Amino acid sequence: MRAYESFVPGLDGVIAAKTEISFLDVNREKIVIRGEDLIELAKDKTYFDVVHLLLEGYLPSPEEKNSLEDNIKKFYKLSDDVLPLFNLLPKGMHPMDGMRTVISLLAGFDSEIENRSQEENKRRAYKLLGQLPFITVNSYFATEGLDIAEPNETLSYSANFLSMITGKISSKLEIEIFDQLLLLYSEHEMPNSTFASRVIASTNSDMYGALTGAISSLKGHLHGGANEAVMYMLQDVDSVDAFEALIHHKLQNKEKIMGFGHRVYMKKMDPRAAITKEALRKLCEKDNDYKLLEMCEAGEVIMREEKGLYPNLDYYAAPVYWKLGIPIPLYTPIFFNARTAGLAAHIIEQHDNNRIFRPRVEYTGKGY
Repeated sequence: MRAYESFVPGLDGVIAAKTEISFLDVNREKIVIRGEDLIELAKDKTYFDVVHLLLEGYLPSPEEKNSLEDNIKKFYKLSDDVLPLFNLLPKGMHPMDGMRTVISLLAGFDSEIENRSQEENKRRAYKLLGQLPFITVNSYFATEGLDIAEPNETLSYSANFLSMITGKISSKLEIEIFDQLLLLYSEHEMPNSTFASRVIASTNSDMYGALTGAISSLKGHLHGGANEAVMYMLQDVDSVDAFEALIHHKLQNKEKIMGFGHRVYMKKMDPRAAITKEALRKLCEKDNDYKLLEMCEAGEVIMREEKGLYPNLDYYAAPVYWKLGIPIPLYTPIFFNARTAGLAAHIIEQHDNNRIFRPRVEYTGKGY
């Protein structure tokens, strides 16, 4: 029995919201962020240009961007009241679960928790963005039994983030590529995690609650967790021939190959993947080791010819992370860290123009 006449599995193609934030213009191969093309922005802008664009509605001047980043540096270090929680995270816990726990706790330290105004939500978003590198890195370090990594306020956001992970000052190229990845992951219209955050925000729940719902969604291997799966697959073998054999074996066994296919980019390569592929090439040139690039390119050919599938962002992002010296369990947490700018923009927009989500079902049980 149907409550309404139409049913679309997975809500594929269903319009769930009107938004001024972003739009995937597949026909023109554009990812539109408040009127700007994200792919073009990735060529000469930084992550904080896009953070400002998402939350303020326009690209900042150099002075505005510097001011924003200087302000966010004040939140690099968490308060002493929160730090003991990291010692309570169980060893072996996935850092996404650790992040979710810490973000939820932060709600208890927000004296304006019931304030849903745009001004207060922006303040909240910027503070969280400042705190997230510390939360991201140390949710992993704590669950691995490692010492807490301390931030360096003299460094830019991306340089500090990467330095906390690797324990060293990275090269200019490495910092630029890492920053570009944050930019590319910052916003992507209405994937599952964004939809989850808007559904939660539509109940007039606070930003922390909406973000903890989003992080739970993003953890899944069919969403953000795909980048981890790609790297584990690449690690299973040690040559191009072996990787080709692995892909063919998985296809014969009807196994899902992570890093390929996208609900929106059905018949072409994710434009973000093309940028990360070039970033991987640059890192391979830097250390004169092209094996990962050659393996990925071989897999790309097989999947295109055998299945008509093309790489998504996660396919080439995974080996880029690896080349940057980032542990695999941090891949999805970094994705969430970057995407928080877009998520916060959606949560704010939902709060400002709210109608609670309440869909219906097609009943297939007994009695009718």
